[in-house]
Amino acid sequence: MKQDIHNFIQYLHQEKQTSENTEVSYERDLKKMILYLTAHGVDRIDAVTPEVLNSYVIELEQSGLKPATVSRSVASMKAFFHYEELEQRTSADPAFELKAPKVEKKAPTILTTEQTNRLLAQPKDNSAKGLRDKAMLELLYATGIRVSELISLKLTDVNFDTGYITCVDSHKGRMIPMTPVAKDALVRYIRDGRPQLVKDENSIWLFTNCSGDAMSRQGFWKLIKSYGKRAGIESEITPHMLRHSFAAHLVCSGADLKSVQEILGHSDISTTQMYAHMNQTANV
Repeated sequence: MKQDIHNFIQYLHQEKQTSENTEVSYERDLKKMILYLTAHGVDRIDAVTPEVLNSYVIELEQSGLKPATVSRSVASMKAFFHYEELEQRTSADPAFELKAPKVEKKAPTILTTEQTNRLLAQPKDNSAKGLRDKAMLELLYATGIRVSELISLKLTDVNFDTGYITCVDSHKGRMIPMTPVAKDALVRYIRDGRPQLVKDENSIWLFTNCSGDAMSRQGFWKLIKSYGKRAGIESEITPHMLRHSFAAHLVCSGADLKSVQEILGHSDISTTQMYAHMNQTANV
């Protein structure tokens, strides 16, 4: 069954072009499932039954895992066995009627405008690193892009004439306007900071680490946590928190939900609508 999982992950990567994080999550969930199946005498895909999968889900729930974690495992199994059925490795999909636990959606944590301003003021512009950090934070808050999209930006994705950046996710590209403050921070970084960081003049990446390589998610995570502490923000700050804050502040200022949906790249406007109920905390 391990080979089946390997083939499935390859299928996701090559045919569905899923992200590395998604593939890692699927593989981890499915390997845990195999351990359970093997312990219960099931060692072939065509021997897996709806009953044994349902028992596995019940065990996950009773082990104290969060509903969201169990729900993700169910989603992994559903995707995997659907693929196995298409590949005719099993005559029927044993996960077809598998039910995931109900997950209560919590409102995302956002920064107030005052906290946001304190955070953005932390990087000092007297060094290449400070100029880079200032540009990254300003651009992240000004556009609401995901951190994965931020660190994947290339020099060619920035158009200073139009004042837009081009952001490409797994589905499609979208053009997002920069604020004058973000644009100014980006100009200063590219002019005065980036040449000191890049080792290869032909580097395509907009943001690099101090070694001249492309900035990593972990590197930016540490960066924003450090600045959060300096700003006196007590709550655990994450890159995605700036995306949520951007959207909530935008909606609070009267922006049209449809426009915010397009900027964020949400496929369903119901995902964007949660920000309409956060006006009370957005400006505190």
